[in-house]
Amino acid sequence: MNTQINGNDLIALGYTEGTILGIALKINRGRNGLNRQQMIDYYAAVLANPAEYSEHPVFKKLALAMIEEAYEKPQDFIALNPNPTEFTTFGAENIEQGAIDQMNVAMKLPITVAGALMPDAHQGYGLPIGGVLAAKNAIIPYGVGVDIGCRMALSVYDITEDYYYANEHKFKSELIANSKFGAGHGFHGQYKSDHAVLQNTAFNDNPFLQKLKDKAWSQLGSSGGGNHFVEFGILEFEKDDAALNIPKGRYVALLTHSGSRGLGGIVANHYTKLAKNVCKLPDAAKNLAYFDMNSAEGQEYWIAMNLAGDYASACHEVIHTKMKKSLGATVLATVENHHNFAWKEHYNGEEVIVHRKGATPAGKGVMGIIPGSMTAPGFLVRGKGQEAAINSASHGAGRQMSRTKAINSITKNDMEAMLKDHGVTLIGAGLDEAPMAYKDINMVMAAQQELVDVVAKFTPKMVRMADDGSRED
Repeated sequence: MNTQINGNDLIALGYTEGTILGIALKINRGRNGLNRQQMIDYYAAVLANPAEYSEHPVFKKLALAMIEEAYEKPQDFIALNPNPTEFTTFGAENIEQGAIDQMNVAMKLPITVAGALMPDAHQGYGLPIGGVLAAKNAIIPYGVGVDIGCRMALSVYDITEDYYYANEHKFKSELIANSKFGAGHGFHGQYKSDHAVLQNTAFNDNPFLQKLKDKAWSQLGSSGGGNHFVEFGILEFEKDDAALNIPKGRYVALLTHSGSRGLGGIVANHYTKLAKNVCKLPDAAKNLAYFDMNSAEGQEYWIAMNLAGDYASACHEVIHTKMKKSLGATVLATVENHHNFAWKEHYNGEEVIVHRKGATPAGKGVMGIIPGSMTAPGFLVRGKGQEAAINSASHGAGRQMSRTKAINSITKNDMEAMLKDHGVTLIGAGLDEAPMAYKDINMVMAAQQELVDVVAKFTPKMVRMADDGSRED
């Protein structure tokens, strides 16, 4: 029986003479226990989808060489639309030119149907933060963002404002005990939480995701770094809200902001690289590489993105459940919304994929939370369903200073003085998250009055953030 594999065998599979064929033949010398047919099957599979084998112990070198060759090989770029669709900008006078330039490029993609820029927008990678893009049968990993499914979650308690002020020490101890921050940080052993999301079949159906399950489990219920927070504050309803069944008044509330942790970041980076390999765009648009939704890669990313979103939601649920139990509180209402995501929606009578990178869903009647900063108020809102905004609103105040500029221009004394003036207790956080680094939330809200109605105002009182300078936003 012939057990050897030669160049002709590989050429018959579709390999061509050259460097790749040479690497493939060298791999055959160390089969690691694989028989001839198994090797042939692997050679065919790697040729069909090298990215899937970029970490394989035997075929890694071959897969990476194929990916590199495909990337370096001269290819025809996908042409951008010379007559792009116009987009609507809200609060344009306070949006940096870089974000507008990025949106202009996004509108030139051949898949683009419509776009909008929210008043908290600033420059990012690919689609700007605060950018909303409706695409025809395509999904853009960097149009979703790195922290997939990042979200806000609010629990309104049956706890009075007076009780909070009389028991601040208790709230502080529970906040510290029931939250964890820092990029890469997680829980171990008996401190790990459990949730149904860990049984999601996507973990088993996709070998790439399967390798991330342990990380997801250890970080379940944690909040990461950057602008993520867990905070107590006072939520004020100026009138009864029948939909939430909450009477006019002031209530203690828990507000959290974080995303899909390491799981989402790794998924985003993996599929962005893959998208750039299969979708060649000119340099100006290369970070907007996309998958056709009918492709295997598009479906794979869609499943991974939704898993990351479900996981981000589970992290918030774990935190809010812990806090409710530790405080012995009754929850009167909960509201949750996410950004850094893509949705299948209808626009002008056709199904589109709506990317909201740092933008809040604001369809008619849809509840959302728009935070300010650690000293500025946040707002519980109800969407108006504005088509020009593609049923969206801002996801916060938005940065007016880069992290570097904030660190270099804001002093610790400045930050502490502002916290004291607003009666806010801060646990963690660096100068890059100082209130002065953000736009005026009242200005942002004024620019989107036609997008949302304000239901209640949230005033932060005790804020916890990462104190190690880590970033996951």
